[in-house]
Amino acid sequence: MLNGLRQRLTLLYVLSALLFTTLLGSGCYWLLDAYFRDTIDLALQHKMAHEFLRLEAPMPAELRAADQLWYSNGTQLLPQRSVPRTPDDAIKGRDDDVAQEEMFDGQLAAIFVVSLDDQGRLLNNTATANQLPLDPDPQAVSVARTNGFDWRTAQLASGTRVRLLTYPLPEGSPADAIQVGRALGDQDRVLRQLLEALLLVGAGAVAVIGLGSWWLAGQSVRPAQQAWQRQQMFVANASHELRAPITLLRASAEVAQRHVPRGDAKGQALLHDVLAECDHMTSLVEDLLTLSRSDAKPVPQVHAPVALAPLLADVQRHFGARAAERQVTLQVEVATGSVLVDPVHLRQVLVILCDNALRHTPTGGTITLRSSVLRHIVTMSVNDTGSGIAPEHLPHVFERFYRASSARLEATSGAGLGLSIAQSIMRAYHGRIVITSQVGHGTQVILTLPAAAVQQRDVSH
Repeated sequence: MLNGLRQRLTLLYVLSALLFTTLLGSGCYWLLDAYFRDTIDLALQHKMAHEFLRLEAPMPAELRAADQLWYSNGTQLLPQRSVPRTPDDAIKGRDDDVAQEEMFDGQLAAIFVVSLDDQGRLLNNTATANQLPLDPDPQAVSVARTNGFDWRTAQLASGTRVRLLTYPLPEGSPADAIQVGRALGDQDRVLRQLLEALLLVGAGAVAVIGLGSWWLAGQSVRPAQQAWQRQQMFVANASHELRAPITLLRASAEVAQRHVPRGDAKGQALLHDVLAECDHMTSLVEDLLTLSRSDAKPVPQVHAPVALAPLLADVQRHFGARAAERQVTLQVEVATGSVLVDPVHLRQVLVILCDNALRHTPTGGTITLRSSVLRHIVTMSVNDTGSGIAPEHLPHVFERFYRASSARLEATSGAGLGLSIAQSIMRAYHGRIVITSQVGHGTQVILTLPAAAVQQRDVSH
């Protein structure tokens, strides 16, 4: 009974763990990506600052700040310089500094430098043209002249990304612009390996957490399961114990009613009420027994061909007297098709639906039974022109002991178990029961089951 709750708890635990691992993995990936991005950009700015110093050109403030940051935080293995450095100080010992930096830092060693003219064409560079990973980007020079510098990431034909930084040079310099760049293949490979590792570890973690969650959910619902089983046992035992005294009370009331004088209207009315309540209690006990059995184990399925035309006619005859007494028209419009079910169970469902319809259909109303076959599906319906059910109550009509309103409670002697029983029977035969209703215009209950031919073919296979 509580397996659905256990499954929902397991799903909740797994989704929570999956969300946590996703956030944790995404955070790790983002931090490493940000570290690579900031480190490479800082290295490119530092390399560009060296080129400005080499050309003895005025250094932009952002490059000077990046150069200072590089020496204060970026290369701990290198000798510290006093800041700010003047161009003369930077030129002095520059060759030794660059050699040390390239020895200790792979970021600088992988950076290429090119000199460009005002059209973005290659002039001269520290490496030969064959060593460049890509041709210079002409648009970078024009953007750099407009904005003062240009950052961009280019894509090679092989799919490798390249990070580029371009600065314009003042007039009189050997070139119009300087461009430095670095291939991002190493960083992308590390990030890809990290992502694969995170996915692998995450999948394993979710599998382990799923098993643990299933066990934990089982432990969580075990007390409720035990309480539910004890309740089922109590209901079943109490229902069995109540049948005998109720039968005795009814028999005694019938005997007393036969001995009450015909003129004693009050006595007759009291005993009639006793008999009515005995019938109500008997019906309630039978419903509780049916539900307790269906909760303990599935409804036993006895498959037999059932033609719906005679079944609906039998239900019509069963309720004919009560319908006539209430001045309600009970009719069968169309009756076709057949299904493989236990005829007792299907008749029980139809009796429940017709009983509800009679209780809520006023004098002069109509109840219509029909069945039809459409694409190997048999549809049965019970339509009434009664009071209907408000939309806010429709989602709850299959709940046990649910009543739509106090007025409805007063208008019927039912216990609120009939629709629950009908739903459990339909589910046992892989069918559906759907209720649609409009207040003041009546209610329609639709039952669907596979046609007998389809069921026989499935069984033979």
